Amino acid sequence: MAELAVWPGGGGEMGGLTGLPEELLEQIFCCPLLNHVDVVSVCLTCKKLHELCQARSAVWKHQFRRRWPTLIKYYSTTGSHNWWEEYRIRHSIGGQVQRIVDTFSKRFFTKEVPVDGFKDIEALGGSFHFIADELMSILNMDGRKYLTWKFYSRKILCFLRQQDIMEKLKEFLRTPPEHQKLIEGVVLVDQYCNPLADTSLENVLLQLNCITEEVKKVLRLKHSSHPSITAERDEVSIDDLGQQQHVLDAMNCVLYKQLKFKGNEDDYYNPMNSYICQVLAQKKGIPITLCVIYSTIGKNLGLRLEPVSFPSHFLLRWCQKPDRSTDILDYVYIDAFDNGKSCTAKECEYLIGQKVASKFYSSVTTKDVLFRMVTNLFHLGKREGSDQSYQLLRNALDLYLTLAPDDVQYLMLQARLYFHLGINPEKVLDILQHIQAVDPSQHGVVGHLVQLTLEQIARKNQTTEVAVKRHTDEKHRKIEFSVGLIMKHKSWRGCYRDGRRGPNLFSPMSVTAFFQFQKYSSKVWL
Repeated sequence: MAELAVWPGGGGEMGGLTGLPEELLEQIFCCPLLNHVDVVSVCLTCKKLHELCQARSAVWKHQFRRRWPTLIKYYSTTGSHNWWEEYRIRHSIGGQVQRIVDTFSKRFFTKEVPVDGFKDIEALGGSFHFIADELMSILNMDGRKYLTWKFYSRKILCFLRQQDIMEKLKEFLRTPPEHQKLIEGVVLVDQYCNPLADTSLENVLLQLNCITEEVKKVLRLKHSSHPSITAERDEVSIDDLGQQQHVLDAMNCVLYKQLKFKGNEDDYYNPMNSYICQVLAQKKGIPITLCVIYSTIGKNLGLRLEPVSFPSHFLLRWCQKPDRSTDILDYVYIDAFDNGKSCTAKECEYLIGQKVASKFYSSVTTKDVLFRMVTNLFHLGKREGSDQSYQLLRNALDLYLTLAPDDVQYLMLQARLYFHLGINPEKVLDILQHIQAVDPSQHGVVGHLVQLTLEQIARKNQTTEVAVKRHTDEKHRKIEFSVGLIMKHKSWRGCYRDGRRGPNLFSPMSVTAFFQFQKYSSKVWL
């Protein structure tokens, strides 16, 4: 390549690559057969080609798109970008991320990664998307290779994404209540509980908009002049009760007859029923998630359906009066779990088999709906008997305390859970300090837990010298070992299947036992 670049052509002019027009050189450098190493090699042959490659942004945009295709969506199509600089930064961050991941097995193979264990990755200062993309690249490495790297990359990626999502949720909650869109909050809950899933608000809205268009097709067949057909989303409001009924009928036809949405009665307590993306994919869910889908589509079509946090069965209500009414008898209540069935206030009581106070028929705010959803997840975590139950509890408590930062009961639960798991003892102390500030009457319980936590920290800080094992046979002296081999043991009745005995913190009994703590005073909690 170098010889071609400086080969002299006729007439005393330079030939080869340097004699070609810049536009043609750009096309050559964007050839699919050349990767970034080839382009860099060409740049190093002479000053002219080096300057040309840096000046021609299309060359490095092509290489960037080819090497990291998932990152292109974060760049504006209309703005100008220095693709050479973007490529250089992404390449540099990739190397730094790999070096940090490589240190994790040496630092944390004997213990859980503490919150401050991620400070190196947070200190990189680069684009969050660059760091996340590199971690995903590690997770997608060939087959069963690099298992230790993958293990810690998964932990780092979960931490970073949850930190990012939590900040978005806090920003969402700072929005005035009248401007909060329920579907946005529900998606954030889904993303926080499933940080490695490819979940986005745009994708959820796209699916709901597609369903809305299907409803419009049904309306067009039966009521060709209906105002919902031509109106843009969020710009239409239907006042006529007859036209509102037409929308409801069309929605029920599309959702329950054509698309086969239904309540998941067979697996009601599966946490997947609480995640909007899973409900849209499986077309099965619990009342609250089905109501979110139903009300969002109704809003797209100009129909106002208000959420009702009815005991044990979430509902929507539809006002039968031109003006908003405070009388519960002026509303029809819609059960999205039961094919969009319409009920009177009296019929709603039959759903749960008991009389209900009138306050439970009132509409609730977006924040109240999120409270209900997160509380459901919390109780599912208590109910679950799997390895994921503790993680579900942690996620639910994090979300609940973002919605209600000063709830002493849930703060105490979070402190006890972290102490029980033996992770983040420093955070336990922060939580206990916050509880003491919010409710000084808890000083007895708080003081006891502080003492136990300090003892836990002291035990963890005791350094023990690790005995190095070596092969005795001389012919095996050159064998090298990795530090931090990751093994996952399946458990059965509190014992490990590989023959090790002893308590298994992730056995179903452990989850049940943990929540027995709430039945006793702090003195007998342990």
